[in-house]
Amino acid sequence: CFLPFERSCMSVSLSNSLMLLILPCSARTHSFALSAALKFTDKHEWVRVEGGVGTVGISNYAQEALGDVVYCGLPEVGQKLEQMENFGVLESVKAASELYSPLTGEVTEINPELAENPGLVNKACFAEGWLIKMTIEKPEEVDGLMDEPAYKDFIESLEE
Repeated sequence: CFLPFERSCMSVSLSNSLMLLILPCSARTHSFALSAALKFTDKHEWVRVEGGVGTVGISNYAQEALGDVVYCGLPEVGQKLEQMENFGVLESVKAASELYSPLTGEVTEINPELAENPGLVNKACFAEGWLIKMTIEKPEEVDGLMDEPAYKDFIESLEE
């Protein structure tokens, strides 16, 4: 791979003119289309809003801090959440971390893959390792979340 990432990546040719670049979760913290639509909380959750539905997960920073995730305690479909309300827990070999809703809304789906493979949170935190999908009751809350550059600055301030 010719991109300047610490970890390897691979490309898959989909046609003569289209190529899909597959990156490890840590490489995805760099700026490109996948994360451009993400918004972040100061508790390290992210949300991607598409068509009135928010997909929620944890950031690369959070999954690295947790270590290998071994259990995902997620809410029931239909549970109503307020912004920054606790909705679950991730347990790892090192620690447990509570999860907080980035927005107000109702849980419409939980990631069924995580019951059998909680390590997806580590392997693909911005893709297959998503946690829940939810309706967005108050769209204006999205504007109060950090975009990727602001989140990157926030992380750097924590490391100082």
